[in-house]
Amino acid sequence: MTSFPLPGQGRAAVAVPAPGPGPQQWAGAPSAALDADGTFVLAYRVRAGGEDHNVVARSPDGERFTTVAVLPRDRFGAAMVERPALVRTPSGRWRLYVSCATPGTKHWWIGVTEAATPEGLAVSEVRPVFPGDARTGVKDPVIRHDGREWRAWLCCHPLDVPGAEDRMSTAYATSDDGLRWRPRGTVLTGRPGAWDARGARVTSVLPDGRASYDGRASASENWRERTGLAAPRSGALVPGPPVADVRYLDVLPLPDGTHRLFYEARLPDDSHELRTELVT
Repeated sequence: MTSFPLPGQGRAAVAVPAPGPGPQQWAGAPSAALDADGTFVLAYRVRAGGEDHNVVARSPDGERFTTVAVLPRDRFGAAMVERPALVRTPSGRWRLYVSCATPGTKHWWIGVTEAATPEGLAVSEVRPVFPGDARTGVKDPVIRHDGREWRAWLCCHPLDVPGAEDRMSTAYATSDDGLRWRPRGTVLTGRPGAWDARGARVTSVLPDGRASYDGRASASENWRERTGLAAPRSGALVPGPPVADVRYLDVLPLPDGTHRLFYEARLPDDSHELRTELVT
């Protein structure tokens, strides 16, 4: 796990600044992919006080981004939106899996919108793919296509204890088409008494199965998660110690063997900015 690409191994640049000063002013929760022409396409969440939206942006170098689509929460009938998952399909189309909060509840569900271009994601139809249920909210997906099947890691929030819905674990699912999914069970949970006791949320998975995840020890650390690493073993993920004081780490492997990292970093005033690093 020592070779896992991590923040601090490259030069950090601000890809998207915080939308304002203070708490609940966040740019982050990123998901990145490469287009056929080698340009970077990035999806992320912006929270500015009580306003939420997802953004899709393009960059020639992975650092300087131009917005090409904005997806406001109202488009999904959502009270809030969180981390999206951006995927370029084997046929060259684009999908954005969106995390949506059901108004008046603590429930979350995940939908998908698909278009021929990243720009088209702003207007294409949204369909539910992970509805959750009365007992569980689902959000913050990590979606991969490995050349054979679709794979998903989902952050699950149990709704059985009022006031404790921030608890989280990670479930795994597979699919033939990325639209109809087969649940495979829970693959990562927090450990009592450990730094991740309150929950564990997978944020990125490398082709060899190694993963990064967000963890926290208590409810008071909500929005202040740290990044840890997890290793695959017997169909599950084995959690490890924290390795970086960031959250929502996304690792994008590049054709030359390097990795472009995107992550959400907390500033002293509790606002969050979206940073990127190239790790060789």
